[in-house]
Amino acid sequence: MEELFKREKIIERDIITERLKKYLSHPNILAILGVRRCGKSLFSWILLNNEKYGYINFFDERLTSLKAEELERVLQAFYELYGDIEYIIFDEIQNICGWERFISRLRTSKKIIITGSNSQLLSGELSTFLTGRHIDFELFPFNFKEYLTLNNIRVEKDWMYSTRKVAEVKKMLENYILTGGFPETYKFGKKILETIYSDIIENDILRRYGVKKPHALRELAKYTLSNFSNEITFNKLKNIINLKDVHTVSRYVNYLCNAYLFFLVERFSFKLKEQFLAPKKIYCIDTGLINLLSFRASENRGRLIENLVLVELLRRKSYLFNDWEVYYWRDYQQAEVDFVIKDRLRVKHLIQVTNASGIDEIDARQIKSLTKASKQLKCKELSIFTWDMEDTLKKDGKKIKCRPLWKWLLEK
Repeated sequence: MEELFKREKIIERDIITERLKKYLSHPNILAILGVRRCGKSLFSWILLNNEKYGYINFFDERLTSLKAEELERVLQAFYELYGDIEYIIFDEIQNICGWERFISRLRTSKKIIITGSNSQLLSGELSTFLTGRHIDFELFPFNFKEYLTLNNIRVEKDWMYSTRKVAEVKKMLENYILTGGFPETYKFGKKILETIYSDIIENDILRRYGVKKPHALRELAKYTLSNFSNEITFNKLKNIINLKDVHTVSRYVNYLCNAYLFFLVERFSFKLKEQFLAPKKIYCIDTGLINLLSFRASENRGRLIENLVLVELLRRKSYLFNDWEVYYWRDYQQAEVDFVIKDRLRVKHLIQVTNASGIDEIDARQIKSLTKASKQLKCKELSIFTWDMEDTLKKDGKKIKCRPLWKWLLEK
């Protein structure tokens, strides 16, 4: 690992690591989850920097036939290689059938990190064994701050007062939307995104779940990728990809979401039944994937920005605000608000997203929908994220803050 840190440019993630490290006290387990190739392994190493730890990657093809009862031999190899160790990282251990009992037993004497590319990693048998003795943390690809660091762009105190620096940051945001945040993209080029996407579909979904109709799932993923930031219904998807059972479609969409390739956002309602039955909006983990693989994605700039904002909201929910819930809102008259942030029992923030650079470019319906939702949901914090406009609007007795996307992405 020391050679890797010397050889490669390591980007410090925009995450409070001290908080995560506090969770590493046995008998707890820290599970770092996230989409394939988002940097989970490297982040685990950074987290344990200056600590004595053992590491094993179960995605290694030489370990694919390993059985759960043989994990004791792995532990023995750790001791022979590292001596007495306090921390152990098990990378993608869910590839070993029956691993849960071994980890549950080991956690009483070792501080353990497990990583996985599936959001359901801890919802199965492991939850029964651990009975709440785990903390799960979702890692995302690079955010815009990390992207700037990667490209040697420094944003220091009062940088926003420099017209030249602001112009540079906005140009970098254009590139970030186009390329996305997967770390390996900046080492191997955008072509690597095709490999990442294929590996997610083939290994994290088709192989893991034993999908009986792989062609239908591939078509579903392709269609969904081209309809990012839009509403979907399982019944409509059923007809489009020619599947007979809507439950199969629902299951396939959940597979795609479990692998962190897509996110479903539910329509907000105080009535749970209405929330459950309403169409959902679907978003992709990365705008780079959308631009490379989606049909005519570059022509849908507003939807790309909306997708970027959703991923950033989920990132902040994971990294900082665990009590957040993210929804969208629409009423029977089709007034719509892009994002509703609910914090425990109250609606905290209503957000519209637009590609506008001036007040005359903002759709009047977006403003009207914000004020309407504000009254119904009793929320005072109203925002419109714009491309390059900063102002405060007043409408129907409500204040609406217009904020440039680049400024919001870089706020502390």
